[in-house]
Amino acid sequence: MEFYEAINNRKTIREFEDETIQTDIIEKIISAAFKAPTNDHMRDWHFIIVRDKNITVRLLDIIPKEISNEDIDKLIKDWNLNDNIQQECYRNAVPKQYRMLFEASAIIIPLLKQKTDILHPDDISHLNGFASIWCCIENIFLAATAEGYGCNLRVPLGNEGTYAKDILGFPNDYFMPCFIGIGKPKKQIIPIKQKEINIKERIHWDKF
Repeated sequence: MEFYEAINNRKTIREFEDETIQTDIIEKIISAAFKAPTNDHMRDWHFIIVRDKNITVRLLDIIPKEISNEDIDKLIKDWNLNDNIQQECYRNAVPKQYRMLFEASAIIIPLLKQKTDILHPDDISHLNGFASIWCCIENIFLAATAEGYGCNLRVPLGNEGTYAKDILGFPNDYFMPCFIGIGKPKKQIIPIKQKEINIKERIHWDKF
């Protein structure tokens, strides 16, 4: 797939076909992740690929399987989501948080070596490692798209990260920024309308 085609085709996928991903394809996608820029040139990243459904069930047990319309309404109000398109995106995404990971062909858990306290940085430079792994995650999304697969993402809430560490056994000095579900997109998914951006209004030459 041509580069800009992959960029334009990348979408968050929350519904998957029931099929597996070959090991060599996953390795190719993770190889692309290691091409991302890194703050310290060490790329001290590791990836746990969860394909065993028994482990998946345990890993996701902490994530709510269902959420009521009332709870979604409260979330939208509490988060001050006033844009109608934004609200519809959340109404579509929030109820699928468990299912989109459970039905994925695999769950990718990216890990970065924690050299500073990411949640309590002394200054913004202490977040350089955290920023780098998000560049790495974007490469995963684009590489998956190029291979004909799709991804979704959930940032851990509450103690989900600690719970995942207990289930998956990764070391205390590694930090898990997210869950990534990956699989073959379900056919005929109806895309959710996204907010259109006029880039000419967002580009500022020389000063704001």
